[in-house]
Amino acid sequence: MAYRLMTPRFPLGRIVATPAVLALGLDLAAYIHRHHCGDWGDGLEEEDKQANEEALHDGTRLLSCYHVGNGRRIYIITEWDREMTSILLPAEY
Repeated sequence: MAYRLMTPRFPLGRIVATPAVLALGLDLAAYIHRHHCGDWGDGLEEEDKQANEEALHDGTRLLSCYHVGNGRRIYIITEWDREMTSILLPAEY
């Protein structure tokens, strides 16, 4: 098995989370780290992951989706200008 070092790939800017996400009581740092390093999560289609890879070069927004247990998911979105990263539930998107 190959070892892949998780290194940051883009600026996150200011990080915010909605009250609904905070109420889940998750360790958000692990999900933020995955997003920051280009692990787009287990809830996106391959075409969405490819769009993120292109966004790293063309400066559009980045979206990750992670399953967090009990059938729940969270989205992490870094804006096109890389000044803000938001963590929210899919219903809040």
